[in-house]
Amino acid sequence: MEIAALPHVDEHTTVIAAEADAVWRGLGDVLDRSSLGPGYARLVGCADRTASGPRPLAEGSTLPGFRVASADRGRELVLVGRHYFSTYALVFRLDEAGPGRTLLRAETRARFPGPGGALYRLLVIASGGHAVLTGRLLSAIRRRAE
Repeated sequence: MEIAALPHVDEHTTVIAAEADAVWRGLGDVLDRSSLGPGYARLVGCADRTASGPRPLAEGSTLPGFRVASADRGRELVLVGRHYFSTYALVFRLDEAGPGRTLLRAETRARFPGPGGALYRLLVIASGGHAVLTGRLLSAIRRRAE
């Protein structure tokens, strides 16, 4: 999947009072505990429906709804997925934000083909639900890392 070809949906950020290595560990821990879940993944026809592969997360690892496309420890984690209504990527980037501080960015890219995709985008993105869930995810990572 060519991630750059997917349309940009949004980006959320948080500054975490921890070094990048601690944020990376927190990111993996939180993702393992808060993925979409196999029930939802099955319902919408996700390609990846279970958690598998190496931990900490590495290329080829899966979470319900996602596959790790690349993992550059302490710098970038790229998750990709697809289901009946969308092809998507969630890219986490970690940047130094000063001594003992890390900027964590979560960028979402997605394509929503056809009428089903348009309805799904309306329900998930336009409703603000995706933004709320992403904000909660970043807060959980911040709490875990700090």
